[in-house]
Amino acid sequence: MDYDFSFFLLAATVVTGTIWGGYILFLKYVTGEQELAASEQEAAREPILVEYARSFFPIVLIVLLLRSFLVEPFRIPSGSMMPTLLIGDFILVNKFTYGIRLPVINTKLIELNTPKRGDIIVFRYPKQPSVDYIKRVIGLPGDKIAYYNKQLYINGKHIKDLSLGRYQGIGQGKNMTGAELILENLETVEHDILRLPGAPSVEGVYVVPEGHYFVMGDNRDNSNDSRYWGTVPEKNLVGKAFFIWMSWDWQNKGIGFNRIGTVLK
Repeated sequence: MDYDFSFFLLAATVVTGTIWGGYILFLKYVTGEQELAASEQEAAREPILVEYARSFFPIVLIVLLLRSFLVEPFRIPSGSMMPTLLIGDFILVNKFTYGIRLPVINTKLIELNTPKRGDIIVFRYPKQPSVDYIKRVIGLPGDKIAYYNKQLYINGKHIKDLSLGRYQGIGQGKNMTGAELILENLETVEHDILRLPGAPSVEGVYVVPEGHYFVMGDNRDNSNDSRYWGTVPEKNLVGKAFFIWMSWDWQNKGIGFNRIGTVLK
């Protein structure tokens, strides 16, 4: 079990609910039925701890349900998904598209969809599950992925790409200025990637095990991904990123209004 925000949110829900519910039961069964009406009239004088629990329980419960089963917000802290996602982007992640899971223990209750090639996914980093990563799905279970000379091959087929010129970085991503901006065609989706001419690149052939996914960052020469540490187990999936609801980069004039409302692909 990971002691992350989800754990503390669940704990807060349980604690506030127990305090509030316990106090109600105390009034009903300990003080006696005949005193219940009088006790209710004196609700304004309930203990301060109970008052706080009563106020916060509905809020934390709603947040827990929304965050666990519908959508969860994340902030992009690094440039590994540039140019698709920039440092300071705030995104929403669909939590139910890959199945309904219990919070904290992450046990799947209901099977729904599986990731498709090209999906941008959030997952728990296999080497440190308390840390969330975001990458793009490149390889599905059973696929053979090859990466040579900065060229991608899936099941022996070269993935076509088209150079769009040099990239101009902004804000905290200025260090990527001069990288080659490339349109990559995964057949299921076309998306932009970055490659740094002359930068060293890991190469190899990888076979994706059943129940796992091979992921890569769009910033191909600046991404810690499956080329380095292996594939993502299905049990580590958090959800699919689908929307930028805010973008804030203090090195780039603050709010990036042109990025708000971007649908991710």
